[in-house]
Amino acid sequence: MPDGPRRFADHPLRAAVLHEVHARPFHMLAAPRIVLHYAFMTDARQSAESRVRMAELCRRNGRAEPAEHARHHVVTLAGGALRWESHAEFTTYSWDTRGGAGLPDETPFGRMFEPPGALMVAARLDLVADDRSVAELLAHFDPGSLAASQAAGGRALIATDFREDADGFTRLMVVDRGLGPQEAGPLVQRLLETETYRTLAMLGLPEAQRLQPEISRIEHELVANTGRFRASKGFEGNRALLDDLTALAGELEAGAAESAFRFGASRAYAEIVGLRLTAMDEHPLEGYSSFTAFLARRMAPAMRTCQTLESRQQDLSRKLARAAALLRARVDVELSQQNRALLDSMNRRARLQLRLQQTVEGLSVAAVSYYVVGLIGYLAKGSAILGIDIDPTHLTAIAVIPVALAVWYVVRRIRSRHSDGHGEE
Repeated sequence: MPDGPRRFADHPLRAAVLHEVHARPFHMLAAPRIVLHYAFMTDARQSAESRVRMAELCRRNGRAEPAEHARHHVVTLAGGALRWESHAEFTTYSWDTRGGAGLPDETPFGRMFEPPGALMVAARLDLVADDRSVAELLAHFDPGSLAASQAAGGRALIATDFREDADGFTRLMVVDRGLGPQEAGPLVQRLLETETYRTLAMLGLPEAQRLQPEISRIEHELVANTGRFRASKGFEGNRALLDDLTALAGELEAGAAESAFRFGASRAYAEIVGLRLTAMDEHPLEGYSSFTAFLARRMAPAMRTCQTLESRQQDLSRKLARAAALLRARVDVELSQQNRALLDSMNRRARLQLRLQQTVEGLSVAAVSYYVVGLIGYLAKGSAILGIDIDPTHLTAIAVIPVALAVWYVVRRIRSRHSDGHGEE
């Protein structure tokens, strides 16, 4: 009997990777439908709290709760479907209900709803099936900022003026002209994601505008310090200039670290907007600006501003690094010269000390010899006690040279031992 397929040990992340493909399935929709969509800026703590509140809401209404580490959850609530999603820096809530007669009195976002963070996106999307002319359908939008296109191969009309209405919503509309629920759901979701990500992408512009004066100031100070660099002389002057350049580099790197995430996120969000517009299969509608054209005209300058400022930061960082490296090399050379002068001075002092020591040695040999010869003279004078008759003058004269040599030898031995001892240490 042949063996069946073996069951192998799974990688710890295999299940998470496989399930990610199905993490956010498209929700099938059919006209008429109204979708309320909110995005709140949240950090890690607020995101975790929003999951807890979503679980409490589900419990109060007898619905299934989100899993402990879930990042999305869908629940039927208040006559519609509520979708909760947790992203890297924001949390979204989307609720869709049957449309046609305006918003119902009860929604999940009433007084009991606690927002997890600051509101960034509030959008209302109306999915309608309407055979009226395009001009009649778009009459309630502001013509000055209206964007309208055909989507899904001409089976839908999408429109918005990107402006807030009296309720604080950005109004979007999808006109069903032959869409099926399997097409309407993805189209609505992509349109809401386009509104969310184009708003988040613009967050980089205020950051760039905030940093612009600081970057300009650092650039001007770098030019001024470069002039000082050419004229600077002396160790203290160069060291002070190096301190100034280091301080400028620290300020620049602090600003770059603060803005790096924001600029990177803006680039990523802008790319997602482009991908969503492509996925909607958008085509221009005669007489109206398309979503792609409108957003390119409004978003592209902001993204270029962010990119330009980020490039200026990087270029300025390289210039500061080069200037600091050159100045540090000059300071090192001057410090080496000072150290060499100090060593020369120490060598001169050592030579003087050696000469003094040699002089002292000579004097000490003479002094010790004098005293030893004197002692011998005294012994000679008292030699009569021992019955020996020695002339003190002759003995003293004869003893001078041997005593001096002996004393000199002893002193050299003592100095030699001290020198050997220092060498061993």
